[in-house]
Amino acid sequence: MKAMLLDAPGQPLRAAEVATPQPGPGQVLIRIRACAVCRTDLHVVDGELEHPKLPLVPGHEIVGIVTAVGPRVGRFKPGDRVGVP
Repeated sequence: MKAMLLDAPGQPLRAAEVATPQPGPGQVLIRIRACAVCRTDLHVVDGELEHPKLPLVPGHEIVGIVTAVGPRVGRFKPGDRVGVP
């Protein structure tokens, strides 16, 4: 899948192809339709948080469509529209 990665604080994001994750127990895979970057992501980008887990794909506030579900997922099914804060 395509992603914008932060390799180091203060550096520009770079476009990359990364492996598409597979949903684990209790997880869903979502095709993102809209994404927002929170202030915490900006603190990491600006180098204001110590020891961030890098590389990082900023932007965890999303709306999208469930494409796959992992084991023990009962509430959602592929095709459902979801939002993640």
